Amino acid sequence: MDTSRIDDHCRPPSTAAHASAPHAGGAPCPEGVCDVVSVPTRQGLEAVDILRRGAGDAVGPVLHDDGGDTLCFLVPPGTAAAWDVPGSTCTETDGRGLSLPPVPPLEGSDWLVPPGEADPATDPAVLRAALDEAARLIEAADNCC
Repeated sequence: MDTSRIDDHCRPPSTAAHASAPHAGGAPCPEGVCDVVSVPTRQGLEAVDILRRGAGDAVGPVLHDDGGDTLCFLVPPGTAAAWDVPGSTCTETDGRGLSLPPVPPLEGSDWLVPPGEADPATDPAVLRAALDEAARLIEAADNCC
């Protein structure tokens, strides 16, 4: 598998345009380089809810993969170097194949949070906290009763 294209679950086809993707701070990612955090759908959906309930719009574009197993959060470049959240992966895209068209870049996938309706990217520290809270909520729900 070509790990240079987003990741195993949320990657656009190699024919996708090499458009610049945004990062935190509002400016396009340098040369289209952004990282992508992939998480199981259940945890990702909880995290999106947590982010949307927080102060301000704290969530960037989020792609739901074609198999329905993964949500992918666009995060600023460099995030992958220090990402260590259990149950998730963070992949450097190096700009290859990454684009944020209004139409999802993967057949059968869909934007949960479309690029035009989101912050430029999700802040990794805020995402980490939301994913941690989501994991605690899921564990509590699964262990209840």
